[in-house]
Amino acid sequence: MTAKLFGMPGSLYTARARSYLIKQRIDFEEAIPADPAWPAITQAIGRWIIPVLVLPDGRMIQDGVAIIDHYEAQGVRRSAYPETPVHRAVAHLFELYGAEGMLRPAMHYRWSFDADNLAFLRRDFMNGLMPAATGDAEEAIFLGASGRMRKAAASFGVSEATAPAIEASYLAFLGLLDAHLADYPYLLGGRPTIGDYGLIGPLYAHLARDPVPAAIMKSDFFHVWRWTERMNAAQALLGGHAARGEALIDDDGVPETLKALMRFVADDFLPELAAHVAFANDWLAERPDLVAGTNGLDNPGARGIGMAGFEWQGHALSTAVLPYRFWMLDRLLAAVGDSARSLFGDVGLAPLLALRTDRPVERQGNLEVWGARR
Repeated sequence: MTAKLFGMPGSLYTARARSYLIKQRIDFEEAIPADPAWPAITQAIGRWIIPVLVLPDGRMIQDGVAIIDHYEAQGVRRSAYPETPVHRAVAHLFELYGAEGMLRPAMHYRWSFDADNLAFLRRDFMNGLMPAATGDAEEAIFLGASGRMRKAAASFGVSEATAPAIEASYLAFLGLLDAHLADYPYLLGGRPTIGDYGLIGPLYAHLARDPVPAAIMKSDFFHVWRWTERMNAAQALLGGHAARGEALIDDDGVPETLKALMRFVADDFLPELAAHVAFANDWLAERPDLVAGTNGLDNPGARGIGMAGFEWQGHALSTAVLPYRFWMLDRLLAAVGDSARSLFGDVGLAPLLALRTDRPVERQGNLEVWGARR
């Protein structure tokens, strides 16, 4: 038997897990939620969520990072975790930013352009959810799924009012990333790290596949588009960078093109992240008797604890606070040692290093729960 990855072609978080499995040349099959085994899987996991990897022995792993870490513990051909301290910290930064900080452009470019996107999305969603459905059943399934995603988009700050700022911010990011990838095949050199796997989720599943953003990427940001292809091939595909091989950048170095991207992350993501941490700490303070090992909510599988307000690019936003983000943040903070601290300060990310929730978020049984007070 081989491992089976349950997900969807257009799923942001499935894209991260799929890319890793391909790059590590791990034998796996893909399956969709129409598979007869899916209801039992969702019951075992505790919620409807993708991706889920079912191992040959029947064990289930939900979440792309958890899937990566499972195989990293076994030993893989090209570890996603850099051995040197600065590279490791930078990789964790982009793991967090890709998975959490890019939700706004990913959802905007998917759901704000119905005239060009909707026909593709209908086919893509139905192909991933229930290919055999037709007529009224097909319509009901798609409207239900797309309706939930449109609400999610709004909860990430997507609106008609914020659209110009989202687009300007995203195009600036693409320009910086494209300039970096003109010199390096992957974020930190000759092979992907967890930073690449964090970024591939939004940049492939939404922004390189959906019609409107795909056209933008292909026409104006070729190096980024080519990187999305590279991240879905087992080979390194180093192209013009073959002479450097699959090593990471020498001497734990961070080129100016990557520092520019880090400065962008500081400007784009720090206000939201700080607001979410502050909201979570107020939320925790109101629940002094919250039992460690629970999420503090009536539904053990619920993901959000409320909405936090902040200023972003001239707009007053309110976005959903998901404890999963704090688990990712703690991974980053644990990776930032003295040698990386100076770099983070130089690029405007020093405030990030002080962001901590009063209780850590842990993942137990494929669910996010609060740990004991720090």
